Amino acid sequence: MANCAIVGVNWGDEGKGRMVDLLTGNYDIVVRYQGGGNAGHTVINEYGKFALHLLPSGIFRKGVVNILGNGVALDPENLWTEIEDVTSKGVAISPQNLKISDRASLLLPWHRELDALEEARLADKQYGSTKQGIAPFYSDKYQKKTVLAGELFYPEELRSHLADILEWKNLTLTRVYGADPFTMEMLDEWLANCCEKIKPFICDTGEFMKAAQREGKNILFEAQLGSLRDLDYGIYPYTTSSNTMAAYAPIGSGLPSAKIRDIVGVVKAYSTCVGEGPFVCEMFGAEAEELRKAGVEYGAPTGRPRRVGPIDIVATRYGAEVQAATEIALTKLDVLSYMDKIPVCTHYLLNGEKTDRFPFPTALSAAKPVIEYFDGWKCDISGVRRWEDLPEAARKYVSFIEEAIGCPITYISVGPERDSIIIRK
Repeated sequence: MANCAIVGVNWGDEGKGRMVDLLTGNYDIVVRYQGGGNAGHTVINEYGKFALHLLPSGIFRKGVVNILGNGVALDPENLWTEIEDVTSKGVAISPQNLKISDRASLLLPWHRELDALEEARLADKQYGSTKQGIAPFYSDKYQKKTVLAGELFYPEELRSHLADILEWKNLTLTRVYGADPFTMEMLDEWLANCCEKIKPFICDTGEFMKAAQREGKNILFEAQLGSLRDLDYGIYPYTTSSNTMAAYAPIGSGLPSAKIRDIVGVVKAYSTCVGEGPFVCEMFGAEAEELRKAGVEYGAPTGRPRRVGPIDIVATRYGAEVQAATEIALTKLDVLSYMDKIPVCTHYLLNGEKTDRFPFPTALSAAKPVIEYFDGWKCDISGVRRWEDLPEAARKYVSFIEEAIGCPITYISVGPERDSIIIRK
């Protein structure tokens, strides 16, 4: 067994949580290494159905240590709410199985408000933010205007640091947006009600992981969102504000020396997209609504309907390449069982020419999808557990995707439950 990263290949919402939940039985440690509470990983197991936003998806496995790395946007308030929800359903969470990096920056009380204020200012040019404060958080982090989780153990220094940041941040709130300022009393309340509760979980996770590496422990790195939402490689500016790539995992996890051998790129059997930005393969009208209902495509953190379309080979190939995926997990194949003919976006039409190369972000709005159709299988495949037992039409569909993107499909999910999986290894 070697270290593994599970990453999204498309716009996010591919089903990474169910894959982490499935594979954590083979690993000792699961690490979230970037992003915050602006996306949800849906997991269904013996405890029930969960939409995790900050907790690593390995939290349900006994004996697995879960870590929130230094690259995460750590929201103490929402994390504690999530811990309470999960523990209320019988899942044990303690400092033994959940550890928070002392170098993780805290998402401060004004970040969500700033997110909403900026989206309101943008009006019809919004980026489609979930308003969880992620963009303001990462902006402040790179301006060195946040506080580290470990500072909670140094209350006098922390209060002085917060006072300095507060003075600076209130200039933006009051003069740019005309909003009410925050006060130290408000921050004191936040520290007492939210931050004190998570202090027992905060530690030097870098030292913990280095020791685990020396002992030969196996680590699973869990990403949030997907390739096309990556700050550097995605559909900028309609991206998240962090790097969703497997290559960032060693840095964001707190273990820069980590070597990752296996990269499982998660791809949905059709395309979905939450938020704004170019989505070349998008379906509309009754056809889109039928697919949306069949796949229950509504965002985990927001409940808003996802944009839907056929699988996009151009975007998927690009996403797998930038992730350096070594294998693919294809999820929700069962959702397509109602279709007589299954559409696939095989190429783009750009400037009158057919291309299979993913364009520069600015050019995407002019691209049109080239659609081909595959025979449907028109039967329930949710109970299938072996590749050879899939209908021939389903096998042809999967094999075409595999060949077109140039990466082996080793997992095929045919349902949301942990064991609703076909493994081709």
